[in-house]
This record gives sequence, C-alpha cells and structure tokens, in this order.
Amino acid sequence: MNILVTTAPFGEVDRTPIELLEGLNCVVEHNPFGRRLTEAELVALVPEYDVIIAGTEPITQKVFANAPNLKLISRVGIGVDSVDLQESRRRQVKVSYTPDAPSPAVAELTLGLMLSMLRRITMSNNGLRDGQWHRHFGRRLSESVVGIIGFGRIGKRVAKLLGSFECRKILINDVNPLDLTDVAPNCHSADKEEIYRQADIISVHVPLTISTKGMVGAEQIKLMKPDALLVNTARGGVIDEQALFAALTDGVLSGAAIDVFESEPYVGPLRELEHCLLTAHMGSMTRDCRARMEIEATQEVVRFVQGKPLESAVPASEYEIQAGESELGDQR
Repeated sequence: MNILVTTAPFGEVDRTPIELLEGLNCVVEHNPFGRRLTEAELVALVPEYDVIIAGTEPITQKVFANAPNLKLISRVGIGVDSVDLQESRRRQVKVSYTPDAPSPAVAELTLGLMLSMLRRITMSNNGLRDGQWHRHFGRRLSESVVGIIGFGRIGKRVAKLLGSFECRKILINDVNPLDLTDVAPNCHSADKEEIYRQADIISVHVPLTISTKGMVGAEQIKLMKPDALLVNTARGGVIDEQALFAALTDGVLSGAAIDVFESEPYVGPLRELEHCLLTAHMGSMTRDCRARMEIEATQEVVRFVQGKPLESAVPASEYEIQAGESELGDQR
C-alpha cells in the first residue's frame, strides 16, 4: 500500500510512528509543505495513495474524487469536521481518529489562557519589553463565574481542573443530558443564554457543525458582561471572528483568547488587539499528547495494513450528526 502522511509535524517528538511505518512493506510519503494543506494541494497529492494519516486539512468530495485507491483515513486528533464522512461512507473508505489523546493538553491550555487573561500576563510581558513598568490589576479564578459550553472529553477536563480553584460557580451546557457527579464543586447545568449573561469567563468546547458554526456571534456577545472573557480552543468558525473583532474594538467585550481560526495560518485583524490573546492552534501540542496522537493514528494504519480490525474507528453517531447537519443545510 501507499501511505501519505499529511499531518505536520509528524515523528518529531517521538520516532515511534515513523518506526511503525518503516516496519510495513509500504511506500510512505510525507507532506511536502510542512504545514496544513489546502484542498487544492491535497487533491493534487492523493491520486496514488491507499491510506492518509491526516491532520485538519479538508478531505472533501473533490479530494475523494481524485483518490480512487483511498481505503483508510487515520485522523491524528479528535475532530472529524474536516472529513466528509458521508462521502467516505459512500466510497467505503474507513475513518479512524484519536479522541482521547489530545484532551489533557487542550484542557490545560484552556486553563492557561484563562489565567493569562485574568492576570494580564501577556500584556505585562509585552509592556515590560517595550520599557513600561506597569503593574496590572487582575482577577482571580476563585472570584469568577465560569461558563463551559460543550461537556465532552475536553469540557469535562476543564471543569475538573477548575474545581481546584474553587470558582464561585461553574455553569455547564451541553446538548446531551449532564451528569455532574464527581466533576467539580459548585457545578450547575445552565442554558447558553444564562451562561452568556452570568459568566465572567466563557469557554467553548463544541465540534464544528452547521449548527455550531457562528454559534457565538454579535447577538450572543451583546448578552455578555462588558468585562467578560471568551476562550475558544475548540474549532475555528464556532465564534464569529468579525463579530468578535467588532466587540473587542468597541469595548463590548473585555478580552478573548483564541487558539483556533476559520482559516489557518491566521492573518486577520484580531492580531491588532492587545486584549485578544492568540495562539497557533497548539491545544494538543504537548510532547506527550502529540506523541500519543501520532502513535495511536499510526497503530490504526498498522492494524489496517495487517488486516486487523480498527480499534478507534469513528463511531456511527458522528456520521449521523454530519448527515443530519447536511440535511439541515439543504433545507436552509
């Protein structure tokens, strides 16, 4: 089989995935650009390949149409919004992912972004380097109401981490029934509007779908407190970037921390705002979590090549969600 590794970096933290691939009787090629591929670049690369070890590049109908030999997509990461699952099903291409591996790292980055904004750490660092000695007043997590929208693997971890800070209140929203047993003290179920109106910090942890695209826009931001802070380590597009820029510019919102963007690498106007903390989609980029993601994705490829069952195949529920979203989009 021919294997294309599109995710980048790959094998830099731990050579195990490279060694696993070397142990196969396969031709292995790597992303020649060393960055996230565009749809057009991937279309040009895929014709000869049976397997893709994928990052977040768009694997669309056009990509599938130009990949007649494709049999498996092994996704390094948790989100599958970048893969057209309906087309993969139609063409009988298997899809697997690594849903647990990135969760600890993303949750910890989320907490770090909260603390950095509350204590204005980045502002102080930048000011000191510019010759300014200014001691910023900040706020503490223990004095804050935190809202978590999306209570999956990462949202739950964020709530548990927040528990040690004894926040005033943790408000949680999810589309599924909530079980808040043994999560953190002072956790409460809430609807989104309640979170928007009451929370000092709002952290988003939902997948990108038609329903969640632009979920936090101008109307939702207007409901928030003027000194509220907004965090997105989930998916670009969940927060309307233009609405966020306008709100931060006009003083409607105090600050934001964004790790994921609609278009990456990000080159938009949020870079101009000191009170908008930006990171380069690095939620999963700790050495241990990145290594685990790459190893688990590669182990799935080894199983597939050896004719063994996949252990982390994307569940049917993900296909059903995407199918439902597609139908909703058609109706709109």
